[in-house]
Amino acid sequence: MTTYAYFIHEGDWDSDAYLPEEGATRDSLDADFGEHAAFAQVVERLGGTIVGGEALQSHRYGGFVRPGGEGRREEDAVFTDGANPELTEVVSGFYLVEAADDDAARRIAAHVPTAGRIEWRRVFPMG
Repeated sequence: MTTYAYFIHEGDWDSDAYLPEEGATRDSLDADFGEHAAFAQVVERLGGTIVGGEALQSHRYGGFVRPGGEGRREEDAVFTDGANPELTEVVSGFYLVEAADDDAARRIAAHVPTAGRIEWRRVFPMG
């Protein structure tokens, strides 16, 4: 089995609305994210295994950095808060899936829940 990463590119979302301190419950998460449970079943049917994945919070909780040169990576870094204003999509989450081969990985990619698009890449074996 080979591990593939699936990056979900779509419009940003109001992740705060799903936090417990905002009144979200497990039932509300299950109702709004049920397609992800169905995706897990499809992955299994196609012979794969989900080995990781997470939803990412809104772009407000991150940003971009262009590191500075050698020896001044942080001091000369250029930071941009939030998403690039020229972008209409952000990475809203990802999955790590073990699949038998490139064909299975491609088929699995077509089932990742999104209203946007999916980028999938084979994970380089560092181990």
